[in-house]
Amino acid sequence: MRLPFLLLPFLVLLFLALPAAAQNNTLSGYVRAAATGEALIGATVAIPGAGTGTITNESGFYTLSLPAGSYTLKASYIGYNDFSSNISVTGNQTLNIVLEPASNELQVVEVEALTLRQKLNDTRMSVEKLTTKEAKLLPALFGEVDLIKTLQLKPGVQSGGEGSSGLYVRGGGPDQNLVLLDNALIYNPSHLFGFFSVFNSDAIKSVELYKGGFPAQFGGRLSSVVDVDMTSGNNERIQATGGLGLISSRLTLDGPIVKDKANFLISGRRTYVDVFTRQINRLSEDQPDYNPIPDYYFYDLNGKFNYKLGENDELTLSSYWGRDFFKFKDDDFKFGFDWGNSMASLNWRHKYNDRLYSNTSAGITSYRYTINNEIDIFSFSLSSDIEDYTLKTDFDLFLSGGHSLKFGGSATRHNFTIGRLNFDSEDNSQTFRAGSNLTATEFGAYIADDYQVNAQLSLNYGLRFSGFNNGKTYFALEPRLAAKYNLTENTSLKASYASMMQYVHLVANSGASLPTDIWYPSSDYVKPQRSQQVAAGISQLFGNGKFLFTNEVYYKWMERQIDFRDGANLFVNDDLEAEFLFGKGKSYGNEAYIEKIKGRTTGWIGYTLSWTYRKFDSENPGDVINDGRWFPTRYDRRHDLSIVLLHQLGKRINLTGAFTYGTGNAYSLPVARFAFQDVQGQRASVVPIYSERNGFRLAPNHRLDLGLVLKLNPKRGSSDLTFSVYNAYNRRNPYFVYFDQIEDEDSGQTLKFQAKQVSLFPIIPSVTYNFKF
Repeated sequence: MRLPFLLLPFLVLLFLALPAAAQNNTLSGYVRAAATGEALIGATVAIPGAGTGTITNESGFYTLSLPAGSYTLKASYIGYNDFSSNISVTGNQTLNIVLEPASNELQVVEVEALTLRQKLNDTRMSVEKLTTKEAKLLPALFGEVDLIKTLQLKPGVQSGGEGSSGLYVRGGGPDQNLVLLDNALIYNPSHLFGFFSVFNSDAIKSVELYKGGFPAQFGGRLSSVVDVDMTSGNNERIQATGGLGLISSRLTLDGPIVKDKANFLISGRRTYVDVFTRQINRLSEDQPDYNPIPDYYFYDLNGKFNYKLGENDELTLSSYWGRDFFKFKDDDFKFGFDWGNSMASLNWRHKYNDRLYSNTSAGITSYRYTINNEIDIFSFSLSSDIEDYTLKTDFDLFLSGGHSLKFGGSATRHNFTIGRLNFDSEDNSQTFRAGSNLTATEFGAYIADDYQVNAQLSLNYGLRFSGFNNGKTYFALEPRLAAKYNLTENTSLKASYASMMQYVHLVANSGASLPTDIWYPSSDYVKPQRSQQVAAGISQLFGNGKFLFTNEVYYKWMERQIDFRDGANLFVNDDLEAEFLFGKGKSYGNEAYIEKIKGRTTGWIGYTLSWTYRKFDSENPGDVINDGRWFPTRYDRRHDLSIVLLHQLGKRINLTGAFTYGTGNAYSLPVARFAFQDVQGQRASVVPIYSERNGFRLAPNHRLDLGLVLKLNPKRGSSDLTFSVYNAYNRRNPYFVYFDQIEDEDSGQTLKFQAKQVSLFPIIPSVTYNFKF
């Protein structure tokens, strides 16, 4: 009987709102730039005295619901001067706002600071938004700026381990994150075996992370939505942006094709460690103890094209192509491994009238990996991939009385190639083929209403209908609800509930997301995963609006979670479903967060106290894990702390620092060993004995990163030198633990097993030169 408990926060907020109920009027209009008339998307429009506000949509349109009275209306947008006007609301009315470009950097800082009030007044909760500008100021591993790693510094978000770009959000696994790039799905958003994300900072404008209270337009995953927005080309002139780092370089070109009508952006990035390792191999190949260094590099390409068809129509074509390559070759052995994502998405935005808009997109996305191996006269290749074709449409309808409707639908065709193996001898006398191809269709439809009940209370509620067909058809209803109530001008209460379904699953044989993991569809035997999450919190502005404090509590239930039998074979297995086990999970915790984005010193402190468990019990003893008892997942982390500070030392120098602390990962280690002896009494083998799943903890993980950004003064454009020190006090954080077998030198008998820790990164300094002209 969870339903009454889930509804309790919303009933409290509705009760608080009843005394303030009043007849409201609608204030709406557009926010545009003064010089060009361009619609300003995401501009803030607020009535601070009424404790209400909103942001403009894709057409620069806003709407507010207010009771009759006199107010001060304020509007802001990064790079533009603030707008302020005294208004009198007596009925439904239209007010278009024009913003003038800011004349100096100080005004830009003031505009950015208003986003704290925007967060306070936003109905949505459990949302984190990050811009590339913020991420580029923070210290980075090898100088490579990574938006996903920056998200790991927010409460409720954890990494899979040292240096990893994986996201574990509120107890969910890496496969439970819906990662979108300009509305197109990205299946494996990482390079270098998970150490870097696929998102080139020069090609990305912003990223928005939803940890809970998911809007109804999102579906298909359980734990989070990572909505990445590529930047658009410049409308005024052609410009170049790039950087030269220790392991990679990047270059972006953008500008107008037809002024004020069409523009383009092309961005590329490549690592070049392989250039040096190949040269080392050439110089060393004549040495008697020559041991070649493997080749590794990755690259990615982003492209975006915008074309304004007319006053009411705009086309956008976005694309991404990225690949990783790992190669090794000697006289007897040749090994190659490559993997990567590709996507293309065509979006058509259309304005029917001042109150109805649509965005229709058609896209294709794929992820694949291939392993090639040649030994003597034999060769084999192993590959797996998933390819999607998607068509979806979203509508925005603004109604009177404070209602903003959003509705639409989508359909996706999935094509799976699972464990495709080809084995051949040089003379073709021996051949072997294995693997399977599967297809499935996923579809969804939704409707949601963003309703401003009065100046104190706003609601966002909706319903998503989802389905999946792979021979077996599944349907589900996914209700969503979020509420915000303003106790005072600077204090708001928020609550949310979301039900989510996941029909496509990641088959992984480790705690980290690897390129060789396989995506597998729901079927007769493999049921879709489901989660329900409820959250409640308080937001408080203080210090004359300089600081925002939020505190959220959440509880999440998960059903039909997937794990694997001991010794499961996940490769070249045409009966993969026989290796699956199904259980349930739960995660709950508290997230506290304080942020400051105004002044010379800015930053945030985030702390999460959380618990994450799984349970696999069954009447069949072979389908039980940990004797059917609850056990912590590997990424169960009791305490997670992050402190991020940015200080403007002068006009040209910015200092940055980031400190993180986390409870060590849960780990399974043997508690004893059983020795077998042969008939002569000699020890033949030693078998480890485990007690419970993930019953031990690795040492805590903590690290300090430091950075300095020095702005240069070139004759043309702008540039800077970014110095970073990763792991400044050289903490050797645990990556994994293994046991070394200590033997007697005379008898060869095993005396003991000694645990040893493997760490990845010591202190690593780096420097990057960034430019724009």
